[in-house]
Amino acid sequence: MLMEPWLIGMISFHAILLLVTIISRRNINFQLILSALTFSGVFLAEKLNTFLGQNWKSFSSQNYFDPQGLFISVMWSGPLLLITILILVNTLVTLCMLMVRWKRAELKHRAREARSKQE
Repeated sequence: MLMEPWLIGMISFHAILLLVTIISRRNINFQLILSALTFSGVFLAEKLNTFLGQNWKSFSSQNYFDPQGLFISVMWSGPLLLITILILVNTLVTLCMLMVRWKRAELKHRAREARSKQE
């Protein structure tokens, strides 16, 4: 059984998006934009399902787009939500590390102040 070219393209898109997410994990601003785009993709899934369901004959051998939207949810929204969760976890880890660094700097500053007052 051969896969449809558009399905291969969609899976490739998700793989590239995951790779970009992993590579850009240190750039929080870029990841914020990326998460907004992935959320937009999930938000537009219902409209995309309707549009693709009406025009499936032009690009596919069969209609995958049921009115309930199960296929689009599993194949489109699911991977986008997983990538968004990955971005969220990365952001939380980065924020925790930043808070630890800030607290250490604060404690060092207080220790220096205490030493200077004793002298």
